[in-house]
Amino acid sequence: MQKLEYLFRKVDSPLKGLIVLVSLYGFVTLALWSRYEWNPSAMVNFGEEFIKKNEAETPKGVIAFQGKEGDLGAGYDGQIFYYYSRSISNLSLQWPEGFDATYRAPRIGYPLLISVWGIFGTWGNIAGMYVLSISLLYLSYLALRVLLKEKSHWAILYLVSPFTLASYSVLVSDTIMVSLIVLAIYFYDKESYVPFYILSGLALVTKEPALFYLFSLGLAALSRKDVKKMLIVGSTLLVPFLWQTYLKYTLPNWTPTRLAVFMIPFEGIYKYLMELGASFMSGGGTKQIVRSFSKFPLVLQFLTMFLIPFTGSWKKGTFYKVGFSLVILMVAIANHYHFWSEYINTIRLFTFAIPLYLFIKAEDEEIVDLPFLYLFGLNLILILARLTLLYKVQDYVVR
Repeated sequence: MQKLEYLFRKVDSPLKGLIVLVSLYGFVTLALWSRYEWNPSAMVNFGEEFIKKNEAETPKGVIAFQGKEGDLGAGYDGQIFYYYSRSISNLSLQWPEGFDATYRAPRIGYPLLISVWGIFGTWGNIAGMYVLSISLLYLSYLALRVLLKEKSHWAILYLVSPFTLASYSVLVSDTIMVSLIVLAIYFYDKESYVPFYILSGLALVTKEPALFYLFSLGLAALSRKDVKKMLIVGSTLLVPFLWQTYLKYTLPNWTPTRLAVFMIPFEGIYKYLMELGASFMSGGGTKQIVRSFSKFPLVLQFLTMFLIPFTGSWKKGTFYKVGFSLVILMVAIANHYHFWSEYINTIRLFTFAIPLYLFIKAEDEEIVDLPFLYLFGLNLILILARLTLLYKVQDYVVR
């Protein structure tokens, strides 16, 4: 651990953090672009079937994926955020075709932020996805350094998180939500409640796990009987409430329990382990075993997460430990079809844990976190290999 501390201190400065960020994310970005004729739209993951349904809002010359065996549909979620942002850029709430609006429309925060870039046309929205991801990540890193105080050097883990990197590689909302909520906590700590409220509201309508962080803040305020802060934190729920109320009256099939279909306790992990065991007996050869085994380090990462809230002192970092426990619960109840069946869907689940871990680390040095850090490092190596050396080019056409 002392060697890690020394290494982290060596890169503990805003400039060095920026160099790490640009080097790591620039390398991955160029590696992925190089596979698809250096086309920036490759990371948006447009699917041919969805392009056909939304021709008018699709930029000319984008990479269109044809789909591959084992995925959940042609393309990936980045295209959904792009198309929803185009609706807002056009000052329209006519949602794009082909996507389940009852599930996608509630998560409007990321498309709302991207939509500003629509003034530069359809390619502007794509540029916005990159600029927002990188700029918010760096700004939240700077905020995290301040929040961690004398443990500021540990913030470098936030920048090199394999889970954040995986989310960025497909330009989805996990990184955006985490960045927004870290910035919100920074302003909360500074008692600047207007930016806190705005950023928290945006985070909540970007992705629901922002609640884990706000729940921790609310519990802390409750324990101190700080009524003002309790009301401020609680009132942030008005933002998603009002948006969901609007959707209830505009989307006939909307229901507040829509996300329940993604939650089946331990079904995802159980089915994956059964799938892994079956790969040894299926006769599919080494390739099949390696493919099935790829998610096993994430299972180990999940197991090491239990050490973070349940070791050390419950008097230190208590409320962030509650938030971290909620992330553990989220991973545990994630179902197989939507999450554990696909590596990229699984690794993204862990994105929300890292800032909470760092907040806990800053307050409680007694936690047993070395196994967690070992798996963190292993998964960083694996995702880098997967996005570069081992990356398999998908079938595509230029539209």
